[in-house]
Amino acid sequence: MGYDPKFHLLDITDDQSIIKFNNYIFHKYGGLDVLINNAAIAFKVASTDPFAAQAKETIRVNYFGTRKVCDVMFPILRPHARVVHLSSILGHLLRIPSEALRKKLSADNLTIDHLDWLMLDFVRSAEQDKDVDLHWGASAYSVSKVGVSALARIQQREFLNDERVDIVVNSVHPGYVNTDMTSHIGHLTIEEGAVSSLYAALLPENITEPKGAYILQNKAIVDWTAPF
Repeated sequence: MGYDPKFHLLDITDDQSIIKFNNYIFHKYGGLDVLINNAAIAFKVASTDPFAAQAKETIRVNYFGTRKVCDVMFPILRPHARVVHLSSILGHLLRIPSEALRKKLSADNLTIDHLDWLMLDFVRSAEQDKDVDLHWGASAYSVSKVGVSALARIQQREFLNDERVDIVVNSVHPGYVNTDMTSHIGHLTIEEGAVSSLYAALLPENITEPKGAYILQNKAIVDWTAPF
């Protein structure tokens, strides 16, 4: 017996598209057990778009698009649901050069509202050319994925106080996969790139860890705040 996957159009930058998808899932299935946020964009190295434009669009799609999907879909998550955010090796906290920013992004009391502000501060810094390389680094994609990794930590903390038991959120690095995103120079197959996502999506019920963790392509759980 094989699987019978269904296709449904979803544009994570379009509020109505997200709502329509949410309504479809709820009315057809009554709730959601697994949510894997994989949609993202990356400007090519050879892109001629100004860095400010790259920063604004990348954060809009990769961070705020993912957050909007969560805002709409989280209310229909069932107990024991698993949420997986596709991050990146570039989404590790140490990709951010500024120690002050790293402290803010990893703070135990960081809220989603404050994380939103930090992501917008990066965009503002890029637009104003305020030493953005020294503070945030030279990659808009990296900043967006650091934001996604931080988001997973906050969401997991919030779910610990949710009446629905055992909802788990983690972020994962899929590895360097041979896709359009990597211009097909990634060395991993699609199947190999799915290992960490499947691991996080199929975690057994009532686990103690990983929760709010950063997971590598080989399923290794590493400290998001420290070298590894």
